[in-house]
Amino acid sequence: MMIEDGAAIPFDAWRLIGGLEVGLDVDVLFGAYPDRAGPPGTPDAVLRLLDEHRIRAGAAASLRAALFDMRSGNDETLGLAGDTVVPVGVVDLRDPIGSARELDRLAAAGVRAVRLFPDEQGVEAGFPSVGHVARRAAALGLTVLTGGDVRRFWRPFAGIGATVVFLDTHFYHLGDFLVAAADEPGFHTSTRLLNSPDALELAAAEVGADRLLYGSRAPHCEPLVPLLRLATGGLKPDEIAAVAGGNARRLLT
Repeated sequence: MMIEDGAAIPFDAWRLIGGLEVGLDVDVLFGAYPDRAGPPGTPDAVLRLLDEHRIRAGAAASLRAALFDMRSGNDETLGLAGDTVVPVGVVDLRDPIGSARELDRLAAAGVRAVRLFPDEQGVEAGFPSVGHVARRAAALGLTVLTGGDVRRFWRPFAGIGATVVFLDTHFYHLGDFLVAAADEPGFHTSTRLLNSPDALELAAAEVGADRLLYGSRAPHCEPLVPLLRLATGGLKPDEIAAVAGGNARRLLT
């Protein structure tokens, strides 16, 4: 609530967001987690949610591919490719041999990015499977979108010329990302958890706004908070446009 002329009025986030639109959200999921309640994860429901938040397209990955069967889940996502869906492949780090073959298949199909789900798959950064998949993705020129704590998961991607977007960078850990990214020009981060008063500005000053990509994790997280932070921060208009979709388009399409 806000106080205006002595009266309480509802807080209007959209007034602060203004005309900001996102051209491409880097962190969108189709499907559901079987062990938790959540919003509908059908493509129609997810794309409707994005549209309601002025997000014109999503880089979407399949929870079916991450949790059950990577090939059939990936095929479902590939079938949705279009103006509003940029398909992101998924591999299963519990099956590094099968994952390498799936990367080859995805690259041959024209997919530009692959997403890793280490937390959901119970995989640690130091497991051989992660390094194996990281090297294969880099060799194929695929952009990697990865979950996991950036303080650990930067290591498998260092020194191999990888292009990576760390999806779970928390503002508490931003310093670690910036130190790692200073030596790795292919390291990028989602803005989803960079909600401290100066996180976006600090990252832009240290490594450049071209390393920041808007991500929401729709429909399992709220798109409004990262939108509000991007719209009301201290980035320049051209930097905001880059974060809101230009950088993602460059890496993923």
